[in-house]
Amino acid sequence: MAQQNIAHAPLEGGKLVIGTIAVSLAVFMNVLDTSIANVSIPSISGDLGVSSDQGTWVITSFAVANAISVPLTGWLTQRMGQFRLFIGSIILFVIASWLCGLAPTLPFLLAARVLQGAVAGPMIPLSQTLLLASYPREKAPVALSMWSMTTLIAPVAGPILGGWISDNISWPWIFYVNIPVGILAAGATYVIFRDRDSAIRKAPIDVVGLALLVIWVGSLQVMLDKGKDLDWFNSTTIVVLALVAVIAFAFFIVWELTAEHPVVDLSLFALRNFSGGTIALSVGYGLYFGNLVLLPLWLQTVIGYTATDAGLVMAPVGLFAVLLSPITGKFLPRTDPRRIATAAFIIFALCFWMRSRYTTGVDTWSLTLPTIIQGIAMAGFFIPLVSITLSGLPGHRIPAASGLSNFVRIMCGGIGTSIFSTAWEHRSIFHHTQLVEQANAFNPTFNNSMQQMGALGFSQDQTVGLFNSMATQQAAQLGVNDMFYISAGIFIALIALIWITKPERSGGGDSAAASAAH
Repeated sequence: MAQQNIAHAPLEGGKLVIGTIAVSLAVFMNVLDTSIANVSIPSISGDLGVSSDQGTWVITSFAVANAISVPLTGWLTQRMGQFRLFIGSIILFVIASWLCGLAPTLPFLLAARVLQGAVAGPMIPLSQTLLLASYPREKAPVALSMWSMTTLIAPVAGPILGGWISDNISWPWIFYVNIPVGILAAGATYVIFRDRDSAIRKAPIDVVGLALLVIWVGSLQVMLDKGKDLDWFNSTTIVVLALVAVIAFAFFIVWELTAEHPVVDLSLFALRNFSGGTIALSVGYGLYFGNLVLLPLWLQTVIGYTATDAGLVMAPVGLFAVLLSPITGKFLPRTDPRRIATAAFIIFALCFWMRSRYTTGVDTWSLTLPTIIQGIAMAGFFIPLVSITLSGLPGHRIPAASGLSNFVRIMCGGIGTSIFSTAWEHRSIFHHTQLVEQANAFNPTFNNSMQQMGALGFSQDQTVGLFNSMATQQAAQLGVNDMFYISAGIFIALIALIWITKPERSGGGDSAAASAAH
């Protein structure tokens, strides 16, 4: 996002290797924390004495704080310099991780996660900037492919590592593992990049725009997270939060479109490629991330999987993603990115349709197959859509466009988590009501089942309780099937957004797109 103000010669030999490892470790640690907590939500919730729905705040609080801080990276870089901001982010991330592990209550944990997400914001765009400046121009694709591998491996490692730690040690260690990684990354960054900082200048900050951004994003997220607990718009709190979010958002748009130095350049949405690409990427990512949270939660609460087993089911998503991403990058300059993105969305839809046919007796292979296939979609998801988003933009607008696109994408990831957990609960209640309606004296099947259980020695209260338990499990299964089916339909609908764009073919655009991916 930030542009380099001082030209530095590319690194060579050992310095280049250590510099690449340092940047990659920081990115790995950052991206790992977007998924490592997913399979640990039941453990965290149980230990802190809160519901699983409240536990998902651990994920959304990080995502929202991260989304707010991303647009500030350019301004912070100008005020602090690339090196200082990058190493400062790593050190604060380590401290925030330590606080997360120490958290005795949910509010304390959420505060630490907010800090962690906020300081994580500048890491990914600055990692791209530092890495590209370290390699000769002709080797930039090599640098970016190595960087992309890190961002693909981390989400795969997250659920496995998080599940194993939750089952065999304790959940605080999913945060403590960041401490040695962060210290190593910060030390290596200091050694290699301390003399390669960018120029510093006092750039004005859009205080009003930033305040409005924090207000509407924060209000919207709290509304989404608390809505299901407070009965949505029957609650005065939810109504107030909704009004604050809408009003602040309206003022934010007007202010940002007229401000001399806007914190977010909303005029980019006037461009067809940027709008179509950003919306398709962000909504698609929201669907993907929402399901990434929903799937392990369903496996543990309904199917009875351990956190480790749930993580292993999620792991194969990275297999094809890692193998095929370099091929995608190689063929992208010679192929219409809309075709690759369309194929990716069709494969996503196929995977979610396959999951929509699950039952409570689903076997491991049926769980794993869609996850493996989804890796193919992942390989064609990010880079082509970012290529479309940045297509035709002049170089000086690419940092702002990359920041805004990342902001919308990350925000949609947080919103997706909230919507999916709420919608699953509502659909489960709906299906439970329908199933229980069949439990009456006029239903011969129900009466026969009650008689059979009575013959086995169960009392009437026990038979009714067992039936209700079975109905609850089946309702939760039908509810999650609805979520998968709806996701498949939305992915198909999003293809239309891809084809309203008209990406321009240019090597520079592709390179810029690759550098801004993820």
